[in-house]
Amino acid sequence: MFERFVTPRVEEALTDTPVVLLVGPRRAGKTTLVRSMVGSGRTYITLDDQTALEAATSDPAGFIRGLDHAVIDEIQRAPELMLAIKKAVDEDYRAGRFLLTGSANVLTLPRVADSLAGRIETIQMLPLARAEIAGTRPALLDDLFTGNLRNPTNTIIGGDLVEVVMLGGFPEAIARSSERRRQDWARSYLSSVLTRDLRDIADIERMTDLPRFVRLLAEHSGQLVNYSQFGAAIGVTHKTGQRYVGLLEQIFLVATLRPWFTNTVKRIIKTPKLHFVDSGLLASIRGLSIERVRDDHSILGALLETFVFSEVLKLMSASSLSLTPYHFRDQQMREVDIVLERDDGIVVGIEIKASATVKASDFAGIRTLAESCNDRFAQGVVLYDGTEIIPFGDRMAAVPLSVLWS
Repeated sequence: MFERFVTPRVEEALTDTPVVLLVGPRRAGKTTLVRSMVGSGRTYITLDDQTALEAATSDPAGFIRGLDHAVIDEIQRAPELMLAIKKAVDEDYRAGRFLLTGSANVLTLPRVADSLAGRIETIQMLPLARAEIAGTRPALLDDLFTGNLRNPTNTIIGGDLVEVVMLGGFPEAIARSSERRRQDWARSYLSSVLTRDLRDIADIERMTDLPRFVRLLAEHSGQLVNYSQFGAAIGVTHKTGQRYVGLLEQIFLVATLRPWFTNTVKRIIKTPKLHFVDSGLLASIRGLSIERVRDDHSILGALLETFVFSEVLKLMSASSLSLTPYHFRDQQMREVDIVLERDDGIVVGIEIKASATVKASDFAGIRTLAESCNDRFAQGVVLYDGTEIIPFGDRMAAVPLSVLWS
């Protein structure tokens, strides 16, 4: 069993918060984590069990009555339980009473978000980080803000890096012995989440169009969101296309990265960027093989950007820093793939390059970001397919991608 970054956060939250909700994609390892806590005297209930689901939906208050120190798995299948949990907590406000998991973000559902305000802590758990697989705890995010960058000790480059990106982070996919078997798993996974999990949270009339819609999004991963284009591809309106993307975000299949901007710079593009949450799943949806990506490096760019974006989110879950991720692009197309802003306004820029060489021109977007931030700019790096940190001026450097797990 892999040691997960979020485990200490969950354990700490249970010591001072009545309800802790662990959310993330289906099959990311949430159930494994919470079941490991059942030994501490917690009752475990999964709403994937039809009998438990029937009991929860037919009489939510009765279902919750008498439960204490309980784990309820897949809470999105019966969101009406949240109001019953609120009532139970209001009557007996003690820490650690309920540990919930959800494969859909139930806090975005009507009435649920407000019902547990002040009573709940939500922790996001994504598929395995490369560092979790390697058994390391990188200090990259702290190093970026302090400027104390260190060369990686476990360097992966070239074709081996392609294989890491294509593998992704879902535990069951990683456990499969061949690429073909991993692709079979990904197809089955996608079918399951597009039918089962979406039905739990929304009524979608044209469910059969969703696989085609997802394939279209996969071709645009790492690009600016265009809801009109997405909707037109399956014959729906801009508004419906936006709703579909929102629903896919709720089940943690995709994520939209908001633009970073400041009022001091007028010509900044304020459109979000689309990413898939897992690079291995993205590769499978696009029908890509390791051999094809190795032979045609131009395909690697979007996959690598998704991989790095996901890895950064996972490292954020292990960091004590309070960070918000963005992207940056101005009207001259100078861009930074990931901008991390600390809660005190200090900013770091991360550009991603699927190449073993870095040029000064690769820092154009980071330099523009630095000028926009003035003294709020801490560091800018271009992550590349290399082995050594190479300085490129004040607070700027080319840094091996392997710092994500070393």
